[in-house]
Amino acid sequence: MRHLGQRVGAFAVSPGKPCWPTLDPKGRRMETRKMRKTMFLFGIAIVLVSLAGCAKPPQMDIDAAKAAIDGARGEAAIYAQGSLRAAEDAMTQLDNELKAQEEKFALFRSYKKATELAAAAKAAGDKAAEDARAGKEQKKNEAMAAISEAKTLLDEAKAALATAPKGKGTQADLAAMTADLDGVAAAIAEAETVFGSEKYIDAKAKADGAKTTCQNVKMAIEEAKAAKAGRK
Repeated sequence: MRHLGQRVGAFAVSPGKPCWPTLDPKGRRMETRKMRKTMFLFGIAIVLVSLAGCAKPPQMDIDAAKAAIDGARGEAAIYAQGSLRAAEDAMTQLDNELKAQEEKFALFRSYKKATELAAAAKAAGDKAAEDARAGKEQKKNEAMAAISEAKTLLDEAKAALATAPKGKGTQADLAAMTADLDGVAAAIAEAETVFGSEKYIDAKAKADGAKTTCQNVKMAIEEAKAAKAGRK
């Protein structure tokens, strides 16, 4: 049996005083340290949980970048291929960064770089769209000029054909050149139809082919004239 005045665990009983337990100074210090440590760890946990909750992908920025590139893709694939590739490369970098963060433990994720990459991808998509508009306008002007030149050359070739040497052995050649020029007229009509559908690259290609045929006919007629003059 313990005597009065002896310690009982962290408590002390003294003679002449109530016999309920009271913490001695050392015990109070220990309890205070434990409480502070617990509160500190609890605070750290709250901060970490808050950080984890805030570390989310910048979805609005990501969606804006995707929309910009998707919106540009149709015409940029035709008129601004280099700019479109740059935009798609920027989107690939963003996707890789998002994947890298997703593979990390939640408390260590950071989407600061992803936000910057999303902004860069959107800017690249906007540039691709702008370059596509400029490229389309340029191809439109080129096609328009090519069709106009083809019409002029066709008129010149027809006029030259009318003055081509005629005689024995020329009928087949004249018939072939007449057929060629008929084909040119049809090609120019096709070019104009395609032009109306805003397929300017195709329109220019058809017009360029028509121009080449006209030039070949004119050259053949000049050679025939020269040959006839040489025989005189």
